[in-house]
Amino acid sequence: MDLPTAPPAFDATAGPGPRRRADRGADIGAGCGLVLLESVALLVIFGLWWLSGFTLDPAETATADSLWGYLAAAAGVGALALVAAVLAARAGAVVTVACQAAMAVLVCLVVFGGAAVQSHQDQRCRDLPSASGCPGQGLSSGSGRP
Repeated sequence: MDLPTAPPAFDATAGPGPRRRADRGADIGAGCGLVLLESVALLVIFGLWWLSGFTLDPAETATADSLWGYLAAAAGVGALALVAAVLAARAGAVVTVACQAAMAVLVCLVVFGGAAVQSHQDQRCRDLPSASGCPGQGLSSGSGRP
């Protein structure tokens, strides 16, 4: 006795392949770990910049270093966050992609904001070299320390 057969059902595995996702626990751990490491790196970078303008000698006036080198280092952290987001997207780690994309946007805002502030400071020091915060402030010609 031959029974009627139904046509084959839709097979979702046919085509480009099934979507795979990373383990959710590992995904969350990797995302949080990377954000923590990048935050520490940014804290060290900008902490060093802050310490460059700090002195314990009350007779000496300390001016902070130019931000350009520190901004380049921060941009490197942002670039690494972007690379991590792309790699996480290829691995199917959705949480890590979101965390790294947010970190890359945050670093981008910090770098562009810092560049605007430093550019303004550089322009002010070019226009008025004796302004506060400019290198060589308060030194007249020939009166520098030996």
